[in-house]
Amino acid sequence: MLTEQQLAQLDWEKTDGLMPVIVQHAVSGEVLMLGYMNQDALAKTLETGKVTFFSRTKQRLWTKGETSGHFLNVVRISPDCDNDTLLVLVNPIGPTCHLGTSSCFGEAHHDWHFLFELEQLLASRKTADPASSYTAKLYASGTKRIAQKVGEEGVETALAATVNDRHELTNEASDLMYHLLVLLQDQDLDLSAVIENLRARHK
Repeated sequence: MLTEQQLAQLDWEKTDGLMPVIVQHAVSGEVLMLGYMNQDALAKTLETGKVTFFSRTKQRLWTKGETSGHFLNVVRISPDCDNDTLLVLVNPIGPTCHLGTSSCFGEAHHDWHFLFELEQLLASRKTADPASSYTAKLYASGTKRIAQKVGEEGVETALAATVNDRHELTNEASDLMYHLLVLLQDQDLDLSAVIENLRARHK
């Protein structure tokens, strides 16, 4: 969460005791909402692991999800360079916005968020009727067939690159990514595990 040194350096005086808090999805990177915390709200957030704000309209502490059940489970909290704004990475339970959308900022998604949404969609097809979609049929065909498709698409991607066909390379790379995501889901893995492994290697 926050170290004692980071807590001590937060500039509450500069923000008149109410610090802006940017909430971001820890996996997809989607910006979910903006809220405000006073010191009590931050203390409760750190204690419970669920994002708690100070509501300016209700003039009280407000834990996001206290009525809807759509909590924001904290992964990491980071202060900005001036120690007067917090970035909170979370794993949300359900939609964040009261309108039922994942973000209070509508469709302002970056490209990586689409990949996250695609992964969630592929995960939902694991137990679907094989006749309902190609993805469900692929899962039903078993790991060996899925792995074979990854191999085939990998070769086709490489071949497209060797002949400098950018259009075909884009199509084949898309097929490869899709089948790789299906294979990862088949093995109960997701992109976040791969990213963590890459991050560890990078260090």
